Parts: sequence; C-alpha cells; structure tokens
Amino acid sequence: MSEQNEQPTGLPALSRRFIWMMNFGFLGVQTAFTLQSSQMSRIFQTIGADPNNLGWFFILPPLAGLIVQPLVGYYSDRTWLPKLGGRRLPYLILGTIVAVIVMLMLPNSGSLGFGYGSFGALLFGAITVALLDLSSNVAMQPFKMMVGDMVNDDQKSYAYGIQSFLSNTGAVLAAILPFLFTYFGIKNTAAKGIVPMSVKVAFYTGAALLVITSFFTIKEVHEYDPETYAKYHGISQEDNEQGGNMLTLLKDAPSAFWTVSLVQLFCWFAFQYLWTYSVGAIAKNVWQTTNVASAGYQAAGNWYGVLAAVQSIAAVIWSYVLAKVPNKYHKAGYAGSLLIGAVGFLSVFFVTDKYLLIVSYALAGIAWAAMNTYPLTIVTNALSGKHMGTYLGLFNGSICLPQIIASLLSFALFPALGNSQAHMFLAAGISMVLGAISVAAIKETYVR
Repeated sequence: MSEQNEQPTGLPALSRRFIWMMNFGFLGVQTAFTLQSSQMSRIFQTIGADPNNLGWFFILPPLAGLIVQPLVGYYSDRTWLPKLGGRRLPYLILGTIVAVIVMLMLPNSGSLGFGYGSFGALLFGAITVALLDLSSNVAMQPFKMMVGDMVNDDQKSYAYGIQSFLSNTGAVLAAILPFLFTYFGIKNTAAKGIVPMSVKVAFYTGAALLVITSFFTIKEVHEYDPETYAKYHGISQEDNEQGGNMLTLLKDAPSAFWTVSLVQLFCWFAFQYLWTYSVGAIAKNVWQTTNVASAGYQAAGNWYGVLAAVQSIAAVIWSYVLAKVPNKYHKAGYAGSLLIGAVGFLSVFFVTDKYLLIVSYALAGIAWAAMNTYPLTIVTNALSGKHMGTYLGLFNGSICLPQIIASLLSFALFPALGNSQAHMFLAAGISMVLGAISVAAIKETYVR
C-alpha cells in the first residue's frame, strides 16, 4: 500500500492522510447519531409523549446497540469481502444505507395523520428511532475497529484523537442545524403534533452528509487481508475464526476491560439523562413553560442545540489538551475531567439564564472529551489482535447497558424527584462524581 511504510512484523506506520480518511465517515455517522440524541426528546414530546414516559423511548437506542455491535464485531472478524473494502467496511455500507432511509422518515412521525399523542404516531416514532440507532451502530462500529486493526500503539492516540475531533465536529453540526435553519427563515413552529420544518431539514441535511463522508472512507481505505492482518498482529489466521464464543471471551477479557466498564457505567448513566431531559429542563427553568406546542418550548429545543454544540466544541478543545497529557497522568486527566463535568451537570439544576447554561454544557463537554479519549485507548492497548472486533463490540455494552439502566430507573426517579426534568440533572451529576472516583480502579496494560 502506498499509504503505509512496510515492515516485516508489527503494525506499520500509516500516513496522516490515511488515518484521516479512515475516520472521515465518522463525521457523518456522528452527525446522524447526534441529531437523533439531541432532537429525540423534542420530537417525541412534540408528537404527544408524556415526559414521564420518555424513558421507554430512550431505552430503544442503547438496546439496539447492545445487540448489534457485538454481532457486527463477531461477524466482521470473520468477513473478507475485498470488492466491498474488506472486513469492516461492508458493515459501514449497510449501516449507511439504512440510516439514510430512516433519517428521512423519523422527523415525519407526526405528519402521517395518526393524531397528536396517538399510539400510531408514537409507535412509528419508536420504530424509526430504533432502526436509526441500529443502523448508526452498524455504521459506527467499523471506525472503532479499523483503528484497532490497522493503527500501531504509537499512532493510536492520534487516530482516536482524529476520530474524537470528527465525532465532535459532527455533533456540533447536528446540534446547530435546527438553530441555523431557523435563523435563515425556515419555520421553527408547526401545528400541534407536527415536527417543525427546521428539524426536518436538519435531518435531511444530516442524511446527505452521512452519504458524502462515508463515500470518502469507503473509496480511500483498503483494509488488510486476513493473512496480512495476522502477520502484523503476530497471530494465526485461525485465531479470528475459532474459539470466538462471546462468554468465553468475556471471561478471558483483561482487567482493564472491566475497570473501564465500571467508569463507563456511571458516565453514560449521566449523559443518558442529559439527552433525555435537557430540552424540558431548559424550557422550564429559562422559558418557564412545559407546553410543547409553545414558541418558548421550541426555542428551548433550538437553544439546547446550541448548548450541545458548545459541549462538542469544548470537547474538541479539551481533547487536544488531553492528548498532551503524558501516559503516567492519564488517570488523573480522566478523573479530573469527569469531576469538572459533574459540576456542569449539577449546575443545570440551578441555572435560569440561558447564557449561563453555556458554561454548564462546556463543563459537560470536558467530561465528554475524556469519555471519548481514554476508554478505547486503554482497552485496545490491553488487547491483542485476536477477536478485536468482537471485544470492541462487547465493550460497547459498557455504553449501552448504563443507558438502559438509567432509562428504566427513571420511572422511579422522575416521580421521586418531583416530576421535574431539571431535578434529573442532580442524579446525573452524582453519577458523574462516582465515575470519577471509579477511575482509581483502572490499571493500564499494553500488549504488543
């Protein structure tokens, strides 16, 4: 490969251009994922969902990821389709096609004549959300796996840093699109039960971006064939074809897999509540409204988009800071970032000025940067090339399970905390503090 400096054993150094192209499609995938996470609460409350029942809808995406990503990892370890790019890229192609179709459908959940709050509208929305998350998971996992497959330890932090940068750039775009389209004159209100056109156009734009960015990755990247992969990782070709029982692999997983998963439990629990309750909390605290059809509520939805962009921009900047932290201080950087994020979460409960919320979400972005920088680096460093995809798919459970637990627990917590969406940020902030404390349990190891 012209993009690689060949060497007889061990993963070769890759050009920076190749690493960028390997990750470029992640920009579009994350745009789609963030449009879903940032607008889902708004969409479902707009079409008539009871805030106390939002947890049911937010269970669907992580449940899809919990099932799909280990399967993508398991089967892609055994896939070799050179005409479609290799072992991981065929799954990117499939996920992109389905995600684009669903992105065109989801914002129209209230426009099909089912009626405000009707079972039909909510069911259609739930099904499309599940399909979008399923397809996004199929499209997202190949990027994480290709870095583990093709990037050596010296370049891995850089590669995941680029992935984090593109991920957060996609998140910024997704978050501000409804706000920008409203600014340029596209209507941000609609009849009761109908999703505003500003949100619909944002989803259509995200679908186009997903196609364009994924095309560049698929066109420019050629994965290692099974023989080359085995040689570079110092394993046999049979290692990824036999003995891949998931329960056995979990039993044999390195300790870093489990200790990082503990930290992930608390962190993703917190962010699940941020995605679920931000719009409602902002609408109540800043615009003093709970009426989802009001201009104030829809303005809160747009402002959350801006705050989500602030969070992502802060994450981009902080990711650069974390990249400069020496290895021996990784745990301090990890724990410190999560504690800063906890302050941001807790402050949302108290803040009633929309501009002060910028500080709150910037602090949350610092935690987000750490969550996207450290876990995959620590876990992939502790893994050999054997069953890399399966292990990373299983590790995704540390992202999905906390979200499911948070959603199920919300049915008890929400009424216990006064049926207030703002109060849920107190629970989220405490969870983030526990995540920071749990970093102490991690012991980093390296397999070369």
